[in-house]
Amino acid sequence: MNAIEAHSTYKVFAKHPTRAVARLREGASREELRKEGITAAVIDASFNVKEGEIFVVMGLSGSGKSTLIRMVNGLWEPSAGELLVYGEDIVKMNTQQLRQTRREKVSMVFQHFALLPHRTVGANAAYGLDIQGIPKDEQVKRAKEALGLVGLKGWEDSLPGQLSGGMRQRVGLARALAAGTDIMLMDEAFSALDPLIKREMQDQLVELQNKLGKTILFITHDLNEAMRLGDRIAMMRDGKIVQIGTAEQILNDPANDFVAQFVLDVDRTRVLTAKAISTPPVALIGSEQGPRSVHKLMREHQTSRLFVVDRNQKLVGAVDEEAVVAAVEAGHDTLDGILDTSVVSVRQDVHLTDLLGVSADTPKALAVVDDEGRVVGVLARVTLLQALAQRGSKPTAASDQTPAAADADSLLVKGGAR
Repeated sequence: MNAIEAHSTYKVFAKHPTRAVARLREGASREELRKEGITAAVIDASFNVKEGEIFVVMGLSGSGKSTLIRMVNGLWEPSAGELLVYGEDIVKMNTQQLRQTRREKVSMVFQHFALLPHRTVGANAAYGLDIQGIPKDEQVKRAKEALGLVGLKGWEDSLPGQLSGGMRQRVGLARALAAGTDIMLMDEAFSALDPLIKREMQDQLVELQNKLGKTILFITHDLNEAMRLGDRIAMMRDGKIVQIGTAEQILNDPANDFVAQFVLDVDRTRVLTAKAISTPPVALIGSEQGPRSVHKLMREHQTSRLFVVDRNQKLVGAVDEEAVVAAVEAGHDTLDGILDTSVVSVRQDVHLTDLLGVSADTPKALAVVDDEGRVVGVLARVTLLQALAQRGSKPTAASDQTPAAADADSLLVKGGAR
């Protein structure tokens, strides 16, 4: 189910917004309207945020991203289109329904903490509950639990002025968690923090989302932050969403020159994963097969090394051409004695930055495995180097490479396959 949906949503600041929207639909540009004193903040935005995902809206100042989140929160009414929260259109809600949605379904974390300086940390964390009229004992309990989740256990009686910037932002996060809403809106929530604290907060947000399953709509102008946090990212420019996709999709296949230039200097090693750049297995035969069939496969695919997996596609080892040829010449019928069980494997979600050291330690291709240890791909050193060399353009797909370019190690021997 989608937690948030936008369908052709507009926000225009003008005396007659409906007329302005009509002009935009007829082809008028944002700049044309601006010269007339009309601000088209969001233009024809359509997207959905799935339950339990972190959806990041990324854009430069003036791109419309903050306007978008304010419409989701009901602070600003869309000029046209639909904006749904769990299937209910914000535009059609009356004041009471909107207030109830904010209290029960949507909470917000602001850029500059928005803490009340004369209230304790505990009271700040419980502020949303206080507004809802929740009994005091329940307020204290839920605020304390939320503060514990963000690492502020024991700070309940302190004042915000006694906390560092990062700790104050944790209080803001705890306030949103204490509210118990399924959706959290975060508007440039970490942009005021120094880099080290910012990274800590990003780590904590991902950890909390994995633990609690919240739906998070996160606004940022920092592309590295967007790519680090977002399950999916919406890129905005001049009020329009120009691309929606995963970090890898946007980095590898930018929709236009604007996006390509934007991602040019992204640290690819912290975005791309082993699975994203690995070569899919292209050969599957049983591990019980003899050296002759393995050697035939090696010749067909011009490879000198094959991975061996069992019937469940879990990695068993690898065989090399020299050993296979020797086994054929000796008349052996099995792979016994020539199976290399010291093959290096890496998890599919490991980022390139963590693969460099592993790859440097072995000249052989790495086996890419899922959480169950099943082989899902093969990563040759040349492929890793090509991925690191790419900037703002789509890397060559494994299927488009010649066997030599894809590296001959990108093959498998599968146990029990028929």
